[in-house]
Amino acid sequence: MRILIPTESLTGETRVAATPETVSKFLDLGCSVVVEEGAGIPSGFLDNDYKSVGAEICSKQAIEIWETSDLLLCVNCPEKNSIEKLSSKALVVGLLDPYKNNEAFETLKEKSQSAIALELLPRISRAQSSDALSSQANLAGYKAVLVAASALDRYLPMLMTAAGTVQPAKVVVLGAGVAGLQSVATAKRLGAVVFVSDIRPAVKEQVESLGGRFIDPPQIEDKPSEAGGYAKQASESFLKAQRQQLSDQLSEADIAICTAQVPGKKAPRLITEDMIQRMRRGSVIIDLAVSQGGNCAGTLPGKTIEMNGVKLIGASNLPCTVPNHASTLYARNLYSLIEPLIDKGKINLNLEDELISGSLLIHQGKIRFPQFFEQGGSN
Repeated sequence: MRILIPTESLTGETRVAATPETVSKFLDLGCSVVVEEGAGIPSGFLDNDYKSVGAEICSKQAIEIWETSDLLLCVNCPEKNSIEKLSSKALVVGLLDPYKNNEAFETLKEKSQSAIALELLPRISRAQSSDALSSQANLAGYKAVLVAASALDRYLPMLMTAAGTVQPAKVVVLGAGVAGLQSVATAKRLGAVVFVSDIRPAVKEQVESLGGRFIDPPQIEDKPSEAGGYAKQASESFLKAQRQQLSDQLSEADIAICTAQVPGKKAPRLITEDMIQRMRRGSVIIDLAVSQGGNCAGTLPGKTIEMNGVKLIGASNLPCTVPNHASTLYARNLYSLIEPLIDKGKINLNLEDELISGSLLIHQGKIRFPQFFEQGGSN
C-alpha cells in the first residue's frame, strides 16, 4: 500500500500530515510512503529527514504518484484538481471541513473514492489519541495567550518593584473547551487572574482545577448542555442573558479570549460593540472562532483592528504559528487512527468500528452523511 503525503495548498498552511517519526512507523507496517518535495519544510522537516527513514521524495503533483497512491494523508481538504488525480478506491484522511467542501466531496463521490473527516470522530475515550481537533485546539489556546500578552499594554503577572506594585492582568476566557482550558492554564502560569464563562455548568470543576474562576451561567430555564463532547447551540434567550452578564466582566478585563464554537453552526456572537465600548483602552480580544463568524463583533480572519482603542485580533489558525509541534501531534493523531486499519500492508475499513463509522464521510463513492451535501457544503 502506498501512502502519499502532499504539500498543503491552502494559503498560510505550515503543517504537514506526516513526520519522519510517523513515516518510519508506517514503513514498519509494510507500507511505502511518498512525500512531496518540500512538504515538511515549513514545519522544520527537510526532505533528507524523510529520506533517512526510508521515504521516497517525489515532485509536487507528480501525476503517476497520485494515480498509484492508496491513501492520502493531508491536513486540509485537497483541491478538486488534486483529488481528480487520485486513483479510484483511494482513501483520503484529514481535517476535511465537511461543512464547506461540497465540491471536493462530489469529486470523491464521482471517482468512487473514500474519505475520513477527522472533525467527525466521536468524542469517546478510545478516540482520544486520534483527536486532531483537540491536539490543535490545545496549541491554539496556548498561543492565544502569548499573542494577547504581546499585544497588551501592560504586564500579566503581579510585580512588586521599588517603584510600587503592579496589579495582575484580568483575563476572561469565553468557552471552556480544549482551547479555553489551555488558555486558562497558560494565563495562570504567566500570573494573570483568569475568569471563565461557559454555557455548561459541568465544566466548573475543570476550570477551578486549573486555577480559574468560573462565571456561573445565567439562571434561566432553557440552559444548554452538550452532546458527544461538544457544546450544544444555546438559545437566543440564554445568549442574551449571558451577554448582559459578560458585559460587566469585560468592562474590567485586560484580555478576552473567545473560543466558543459549535460544529457546523455559526459561532455565537458573545461580545457586542456595546461591550467593546465599555472595555479599557489598550485591552485585547483574541477571537479563535473568527473563521466561523466570530464570537466578537468586528473581528476579521487573520487581521488585527482597533475599535475604541481595543485591539481585536482574528486568530484564525494559530496552530500554524507553531508548525513543528502542531505537525508532530497531528501526524501522531493520524497514525493512531490508521494503524489499526492496516493488515499486511493493506488497509481494511471496518464499518462496524464506531470510530470509522462515525467519521467515514464517503465510502467507495457512497455518501454516508447526506446532510453535508444537502446543505450545499456551507453553513
